[in-house]
Amino acid sequence: MALPERWDLPGRGDLPDPEDLPRYVAPLPRWLEDFGLRYAWAIVAINLLGTAFGFYYYLPQFEFEPVVMWPFVPDSPVATLFIAASLACWKLGRQRAWLDALAFFGCIKLGLWTPYVLLAFGSDFSYLHWAMYNFLFWSHLGMVAEAFVIHRYSDFPVRAVAVAVGWYGLNDLVDYFVPVVGDPHHTTIPAEWTAAGYDHALGAHDVAAAGAVVLTLAATFLALSTRVKKLEAKGGET
Repeated sequence: MALPERWDLPGRGDLPDPEDLPRYVAPLPRWLEDFGLRYAWAIVAINLLGTAFGFYYYLPQFEFEPVVMWPFVPDSPVATLFIAASLACWKLGRQRAWLDALAFFGCIKLGLWTPYVLLAFGSDFSYLHWAMYNFLFWSHLGMVAEAFVIHRYSDFPVRAVAVAVGWYGLNDLVDYFVPVVGDPHHTTIPAEWTAAGYDHALGAHDVAAAGAVVLTLAATFLALSTRVKKLEAKGGET
């Protein structure tokens, strides 16, 4: 069903043409996709602010993490940095497919993992002010919406998806299963707090790990499905 004319944004001709993709890989209404692309620089700025706040949020965790593992700690700020960089490179005509894939994976995975954890361990986050709780919950869901704009300017080639799978698969490995240096490096969750420190043997660790792995698999499926459906829409072109 076509949207009413009043939803059409002016001057859409300079935006990537929309394609006839199934709803599960392109769930946003067309007007919202256009809005996100038209105001990409504003969204870049918002994500950079979110990245700065995110690194500030992680400062307490940096204090007890080995320096060599710091790149694996601030998952959400890195994801917002990826989407900011992806949009900026597209606007500047310097697009990088691997960066688009990293942005897609990051926004899907961290955009859903944080609300998942906030709901799964709701009582353990009672120390958060209601405003901060809602900010974390809804801002991360906003990241998911950003992910579903990327298909308008990226085809998710297999090599690019492989880079994203490699990075986020490695994150899952060191965050939950084989920390390499020190303890697991996932974002701290209060359900693991004990009088003696963090106890990663508690069931909460497994709940958080399951969510992370499932979301990495889901992002992989969605990225490759988008690739296939875009090729089908183009008549099988490679």
